Amino acid sequence: LFPFTTLFRSDTIAVDGSNNPFKNNDGSLLFRPGGHGALLDNLNEIDGDILFIKNIDNVVPDRLKDKTITYKKALAGLLLRLQQQVFEYLRMFENNSLADESSVADIKLFIESHFGYLFPSSFSKMNMNDRKAALVKILNRPIRVCGMVQNVGEPGGGPYWIENKDSSQSLQILEGNQINMEDDKQRDVFRNATHFNPVDLVITLRDFKGRKFDLTKFRDPDTGFITIKSKDSKELKAMELPGLW
Repeated sequence: LFPFTTLFRSDTIAVDGSNNPFKNNDGSLLFRPGGHGALLDNLNEIDGDILFIKNIDNVVPDRLKDKTITYKKALAGLLLRLQQQVFEYLRMFENNSLADESSVADIKLFIESHFGYLFPSSFSKMNMNDRKAALVKILNRPIRVCGMVQNVGEPGGGPYWIENKDSSQSLQILEGNQINMEDDKQRDVFRNATHFNPVDLVITLRDFKGRKFDLTKFRDPDTGFITIKSKDSKELKAMELPGLW
């Protein structure tokens, strides 16, 4: 538990099938949790370097905590190893000691190999300064390492490749509601997914100069989505706010 100095409202208002505010039996408006993205303002209040995040649904009994701790250490160890290399690259960029084609190619390969990101074809057509700026933008951001488990058919999200607006591709965690089940190809991808997201992750909160990141600047506002829920046997729609990446 963390002593948040400021708590922001993280709920969103629910609506009915006609998009009118959903009202409880006593006439009051119904608010629902706004998803993981609603927590970013709270997370910004934490004064630390590394943050462990876990879904409360997956809190385990004492008899399983040894195994949980082992894998949390593994997630953190991978995070720190990647962060060390990222910081080294960013310092080299700052000192202008990375200027040749070979160095840029090595960093591009590092990003593609470790961060689930494929560059758009336009990257190779950029001049050297623009390519360096693009690499710095990708590197100088919070690092997120997410634990995944084998998919055994439980409801929830998982890791999927998506295409971004600039034609780059990235590995993201999606919920079923974000996938177009009316599209045969997307539905098959969802049904054949090999891994499941248990919401057990670790992220960095500071840049290579020790400055805190503003986590709200690292979310895509277009990735919010609507879920169908029910209350008192009546169907409602609830908004899930976008989270990191």
